[in-house]
Amino acid sequence: MATISRNHLSGATDGHSLKLAIDSGTYTTVHTVTTTTADFEEVWIWLNNITTSNQKVTFQIGHDTNEENRMVLNVPPQSTILAIPGITLQGASTYTIKAAAAAADSVSVWGHINLIDAA
Repeated sequence: MATISRNHLSGATDGHSLKLAIDSGTYTTVHTVTTTTADFEEVWIWLNNITTSNQKVTFQIGHDTNEENRMVLNVPPQSTILAIPGITLQGASTYTIKAAAAAADSVSVWGHINLIDAA
């Protein structure tokens, strides 16, 4: 019988927020997916823009940097948005979720995963 447990994003210390790197080819690792291929992770991520201007955020999801594995979002000024609404990723040895913002110290990430352990 499968069990489900809620956990913080692996890139966040004790579930606290993460500041994103500037989008200049450097991305912040937000979460590293479990390496157990029988497990699944349901990922929930919110973005918080603390500036007074619109901010573009780029996510890389998976194990490579191909364009089809990217999500690009615009976060309105002084707003929090749900960026990743529970996408499900199967465990794999190289899956990560990385993100970068258009400006330094502008956007932080909050979130959690629901680990579905099929064992």
